Amino acid sequence: MATLTKTGPRALVRASGGPRYAVALAVDALGTGLLRPFLLLYGVTVLKLSAPVTGLAMTAGVVAGLVCMPAVGHWLDRGARSTVVAASMLVRVLGVALLLATPAGHVWLFATAALFLGIGNQAWPAAHAALVATVARGRERDTALAAGRALRNAALGVGALLAMVCLAGGTTALRALAAVTGVAYLAAAALAGSVRLRAHPAADEPAEGEGPSPRMRALLAANVVYVFCLNVPEIALPLILVTQLDASPVWSAAVFVTNTVLVVTLQVPVTVALSRFPRRTVLAFAGVVLAVSYLGFLGAASLGPGWGAPAVAAVSVVCTLGEIVYAGSATALVTVLAPARVLGRTLARFELSTGLGLAVSPAVITALAPHGPAALWGSLTAATLVSASAVAAEKDPETR
Repeated sequence: MATLTKTGPRALVRASGGPRYAVALAVDALGTGLLRPFLLLYGVTVLKLSAPVTGLAMTAGVVAGLVCMPAVGHWLDRGARSTVVAASMLVRVLGVALLLATPAGHVWLFATAALFLGIGNQAWPAAHAALVATVARGRERDTALAAGRALRNAALGVGALLAMVCLAGGTTALRALAAVTGVAYLAAAALAGSVRLRAHPAADEPAEGEGPSPRMRALLAANVVYVFCLNVPEIALPLILVTQLDASPVWSAAVFVTNTVLVVTLQVPVTVALSRFPRRTVLAFAGVVLAVSYLGFLGAASLGPGWGAPAVAAVSVVCTLGEIVYAGSATALVTVLAPARVLGRTLARFELSTGLGLAVSPAVITALAPHGPAALWGSLTAATLVSASAVAAEKDPETR
């Protein structure tokens, strides 16, 4: 079993790409937290577009971002690291600039802005993971990836809070919010680009890893199901709490805040604590924890109005723990399995599977929910356990 030596703050920052890069991550996440949750409101309130048209434009942006992932993977495999991270930030600067230049009622300019924002949002995770994998190895890399996620969640939360305060200012405040976001992305891009990090993949490494192996395909398929857990606090629980348990929206807000706080505070400690076990075993365990939480939601929903809401909130803690274990092991396992020469393409495929899961999960959740708690939580439990079994079925040497 692998072990992890203690990693101090300085070593952790170094393993994450250095202090300038850590600041770039925080600034970028703050900008995303300022704008992402309120892009729909910007389209409806500032640009006077209908909600369906605004939502369709935003969805198209996400899809366009996913379509661009193979090109991002090839760019990374040519050795680019900090350049790709900076580019994922700069393309969002362009998106914000288009957003500010869009007159009221012009849907195509808004759709183009959403497209550039979607490309940047989808490209960033793979580029960041590739950069960290270049400067850190083994369990230090796993911890650095976990620390990056915790930092991003904290900055996203702060950004969303600041944006919520700005909403009281109406149209002018929303435009100012977008402008600040663009400046934040530009500053983050400058900081990330200044790191000037490139990789030098071994040219003589076997070419057989250029396509996804059967075990990698199984992992990517399982990831589509695992990633549903990320939309449970934001979509499934508010839907159940409000429509089926007649609970106050305060419960949904409490669940979301608790989820964010737990991820920020526990992501690194949990990842370090589980580092003594093989990554694949930990990822399979994450699936079991998530499945147990889904069964818990099924039981909580059966309590009906009254006790149902606090029971759902309590079970959400278990779901968040499963999410933390999943997030701390999934990308780490992919970076271990991927040959160095195709690390970028492998991470791009992983991000594609994540994006696909995030894209289809709202539709699946909202389609199953009207059929009752058993249909929703029973289906999620079964699918997650099948995915965890598929992950556990493969055996990998624990290297790097």
